[in-house]
Amino acid sequence: MVAYTLSILAAVGAVALTALVFRRVKRAGEDRDPNGPSAAHAGAMLSAMFLLVFAIAIIVPWTTADAARLNIHAESQSAVDAYWAADALPGTAPQQVRTALRDYVTFVVRDEWPLMAEGKMDPVGAARMDELRGRVNALQVSGDDEEDAKATVLEHIRAISTARAQRAADAAASPPEGLLLLTILTAAVVIVFPFLAGARPRGLAILPLVAMAGLLGFGVYLTWDISRAFAGPLAVGPDAFQGALQEFTRIAGGL
Repeated sequence: MVAYTLSILAAVGAVALTALVFRRVKRAGEDRDPNGPSAAHAGAMLSAMFLLVFAIAIIVPWTTADAARLNIHAESQSAVDAYWAADALPGTAPQQVRTALRDYVTFVVRDEWPLMAEGKMDPVGAARMDELRGRVNALQVSGDDEEDAKATVLEHIRAISTARAQRAADAAASPPEGLLLLTILTAAVVIVFPFLAGARPRGLAILPLVAMAGLLGFGVYLTWDISRAFAGPLAVGPDAFQGALQEFTRIAGGL
């Protein structure tokens, strides 16, 4: 934040210094017209700055939500693959592994998803995955088929844990620090700039400014509302995990 403040002060200082120098050399005339070159140039640059900041504030959460959606599909698919692969494990291990997988996915949908909207994760989910990995790793197997099944299940569990870690990062992700504040600031300056430049609109002439202010206010609110991947209009839902639960039921019914 200190660097941001210093950069703003430096830019303002450069403008003040330039204005002072040109005033002393007296090579330029006064520009007090709201339609003059100074106001026109500043207005165009302020509009461009707002559009740049606004685009970043929209694109960053959008891409984060898309990446989170793909990662969740990968996590749920790994759970389904592990559910399939567990069938070749020895003894009662298939039932134990499948029960653990079903409980984990149910926990994510029912208990963990509301927390993710706040950017948090429940450590119980990671503990369950660690417990399941340790249980499968400790299995005593015999023969190539059981050994391959154990290795395959462990591989899928590792994939679930990796995707879970990425899901935690996606839940905690937010736009760069200060971006929302800069969006609000540039939007406010764009709204009041005509008045700062000396324009005094009256009657119907003020209606476009009112419409612009309303749309800018909505845009700024939107950038705040979509800042979290698991909350707001772009929120990623637990559809993939709910589909995994349905797939578990289908697999269990076909065996």
